[in-house]
Order: sequence, then structure tokens, then C-alpha cells
Amino acid sequence: MNLEFNKNEDSLKQLIFQLSQRSKRVALGGGEKSMAKHKAKGKLTARERIAYLLDKDADTVEIGAFAGEGMYQDEGGCPSGGVVVMIGWVQGRQCVVVANDATVKAGAWFPITAKKNLRAQEISIENKLPIIYLVDSAGVYLPMQDEIFPDKEHFGRIFRNNAVMSSMGIVQMAAIMGPCVAGGAYLPIMSDEAMIVDGTGSVFLAGSYLVKSAIGESIDNETLGGASTHSEISGVTDYKFATDEECLDHLRNIFDKLGGQATAGFSRKEAALPKENPEEILGLLPADRAKPYDMMDIINRLVDNSEFEPYKDLYGQTLLCGLARIDGWAVGIVANQRKIVKTKKGAMQMGGVIYSDSADKAARFIMNCNQKKIPLLFLHDVSGFMVGSQSEHGGIIKDGAKMVNAMANSVVPKFSVIVGNSYGAGNYAMCGKAYDPRLIVAWPTAQLAVMSGAAAANTLLQIQVASLKSKGQEITPEAEKELLDTIKARYDEQLSPYYAAARLWVDAIIDPRETRKVISQGISMANHAPIEKAYNVGVIQV
Repeated sequence: MNLEFNKNEDSLKQLIFQLSQRSKRVALGGGEKSMAKHKAKGKLTARERIAYLLDKDADTVEIGAFAGEGMYQDEGGCPSGGVVVMIGWVQGRQCVVVANDATVKAGAWFPITAKKNLRAQEISIENKLPIIYLVDSAGVYLPMQDEIFPDKEHFGRIFRNNAVMSSMGIVQMAAIMGPCVAGGAYLPIMSDEAMIVDGTGSVFLAGSYLVKSAIGESIDNETLGGASTHSEISGVTDYKFATDEECLDHLRNIFDKLGGQATAGFSRKEAALPKENPEEILGLLPADRAKPYDMMDIINRLVDNSEFEPYKDLYGQTLLCGLARIDGWAVGIVANQRKIVKTKKGAMQMGGVIYSDSADKAARFIMNCNQKKIPLLFLHDVSGFMVGSQSEHGGIIKDGAKMVNAMANSVVPKFSVIVGNSYGAGNYAMCGKAYDPRLIVAWPTAQLAVMSGAAAANTLLQIQVASLKSKGQEITPEAEKELLDTIKARYDEQLSPYYAAARLWVDAIIDPRETRKVISQGISMANHAPIEKAYNVGVIQV
């Protein structure tokens, strides 16, 4: 019996249980009472609509389940951002589905709702995936209109994307299954085809109350913009259905007849399970994030047949680079090695830190994967780049810039999994959110920030103490400790993967055992988009 293994396993299982419980809570949307009212109108919930539409038993990846968590408390909250986004399959065709959750503030758009919808469209655009909108929304949440309406990445960007996506030949389908109001009315009507459910679906630029106040006309909403009006008089919608189910059946029928499309041609062979048991990941990842471990133990439980072909394995050892397959798909893996390593010159290098030699190696490996058209997978457990006079004199900034340049200009799809730490410039070099990963997910053990909690808290404490002293105020050791604890507690909250997921800095928090599935689905969707741009790193730092 390995007591350390068992301790690690118990700790991670508890985090996975918490993830499961929080996921169940989020899935309730606006709550059971709101769901009951919604269903009393003869409507399916957002998640029921998606489940009915998608192929049964096909893998799915939910995007942004925790969007908005802990935010907008004064407004009553906005679970899951008031919209459900799923990557799944319809009639064997991979696609993105976006469904407004009308149990959350009648499906009204908060700032995070717009950000999540834009992320869904970004995934569709990057991977040339068809996208389906299941519309049921009261429009912009007016008390926060200044945070959602006017800016470049606000509400209007969605309709701009509708137009651009159409010009790119990306299939967009819309089902109006509830209200569709004001500017939001453009989303389904700018799609290729729009269907509407009789009795519940409606589309209008202004509702009956606003029409009355604006032009004095008295009219009910159904006559103004209901299913019969738009299917038989205005011609705004293309199909009318009696129920949600009939509408979704028709969507499936259309997808059954879609033509084929070009692929990127990424290598895939018959999938094989890892020879090393993936369940053992739970015991191999230390509960104490300061403890070293061998990242190869994790990789061997993620890749097919536990086979990994290392690149420059004797050089730059704090980064592991090499080729493998995941669910049959070829991948180039860049992973932080967390054990302490010794160089040929006898120098000790700390695990999780990027040194000049490892940055140099990774840059070359990334360029090689682009040359060979192999998707890249980054496994984060990084504290940052090495600091100090020796590193600075050795050109760590230059070598780090080389790695960032090679990664940022990559034309092959990139995927990021945050296993543990993802701090500072290390997050950037390992393809953080700013560097356009096709998917970026976190394990429940992940932490994202500019630096660790302890380091940040001590730095902030020094600044505050210096500020007080400059004003002639002295601080006792007891008061200093209390201030440190307050700063650390606030910073630690921001380190949480849930804090990141709430703001869509990561697409999802996943059970580590789901990693193979998520990466496989990611490469599958990326394979729909042929590489059209030549790889060019520009001016490289040598």
C-alpha cells in the first residue's frame, strides 16, 4: 500500500466530487421553480432541447458551464451565463449548439452571456463547424446595457459574426423556441434558415408595450410577431412547428442531408487505450502542489498504448516535448516536467520552471510540428521562467520570446490542459487563453494567476506596509499577519479554476479522466478546417 498515492487519490477524488456537485447545481439553471414554470408552457428546457437534438451516445464537450459563477450577485446571479453551449454531433456531423436558458432571467443577455456566445461562434469559425442557435431570450438585460451593448466585443459583434460566418460558408441554423426581441431578432434571421414554434416562439424588433408607447398602436405580441405572422404574412421565418420536438426533428432532417466538407488531413489511426491505467492519475498527482512529480507518469496515462516519442529528451529537461497519439489522433505534446533535473554540466533545475535550454527546445519542437502538420497539446504545470542574474545574463528573455513567437504563430491547432499551476509568462508560453487554443480546459487542481498566492500576497503586503510607513504609520507584527491573511485569502480565491471558468478564461473544468475524450473531440473539430496559412514566425530571437 502506497500511503502517499492514497492520500493524493483521496484529495483529487474529493475535488472531482465537488466538481460533480457544482455541475449539477449549474444544470438547474434558474432553479426548479423556474424550470417548472418554463415546462408548464409546453417548452423543453435548454438542456433538454440539446439532448433531444444531439445524436445519442456520441461524445459531447460543454463550453462555459461555470460562466458567470459568483458574478452579478446584486442582480440575482446568472448561472452558466444564461446560455448552454455544447460541442456535439447531429446526424453524424460535428457541430456547435447554443441554447438560451429562459429559466435564467427569461434568457436575458448579461455581459458574460455575450462573451460566451462569442466564444461559441469563435469555435465555429476557427473549426468551420456548423452552428445551431436555439433561441429563447428576452434580449439585453437592460440594467447592464452599458456593459453589453456598445463595444466591439459586445452584443452587436454576434450579428457581425453571423454575416461573416455566412460569407465563409459556415452552416448556421436557428430555431425560435421562445421570445426573440429587438437586436436579438437578427441572430436567427441572419442564419441560413429559421424555424419557429407556434404559440411560444415570437420575433419582433419592439414588443407590444414599446410599440404602444412609440407609435400608439395597440397590438398583442402574437399578432405582432408570432409564428403565424412570420410564417404566413412576413415570410421572416421558413418553417412553423407545433412543438419543440417537431422543430428539433426537422433540424436533424436538414443535417442528415448536408454535403461533405474538406478536412485538414491530420493523422489518425485506430485508437488504443493507454497501457498504464488512467485511473492512477488521481494518485500520481500530488495533493501538495509544491511537491515534485514526474509528468511522464501523467502522459503515459493519457496517450495511446502509453507510447511517447521524446524529442531532445536529454536537453532542456524541464520541458517534455514529443509525439504521441490520443484516441488515434497524432499530437505533439509540450509539457512541464515537475521533477528536479540535473543538466550534463551538473546544474540543478527546478521542476515546473522554464529555463533557456527548455525554451529553446520547445521552440524548435513547435516549429517541427507546424512543418509536419501535427496538432499541439500543452500540459501546464508551470511556475514561470527562471529568474536571477545567471538566467538574465544567459538570455532567458530572448529564449522565452523565441518559444512564444513559435507558439503564437502556429498554424496547426493548439490545445491546452491546465493540470496544476499556470503562472505569469509561463501561462503565455504554454499557450494560455491569449494565444488562441482551440480548446483550453482545466483540471480541478488548476491555478491561474500572474504568480502563486504566497508570492503575490507577500509582494502586495510589502507594498501596503511601505505605503503605511510613508504616511508615518507603524504596523505591528500582529496587524501585519492579519493583513497578509486578508490579502492571501482574496488572492487565493482568484487562483481557483472556478474563478477562471466563471470569466471564460478556460472553456471547462474537467475530470482528469475525461482529458483523452476532450482532446480527441477537439482535434476532430479542428480537422474540419484545412490549414490555409503558411507557417511564418517572422523575426526570430536567436
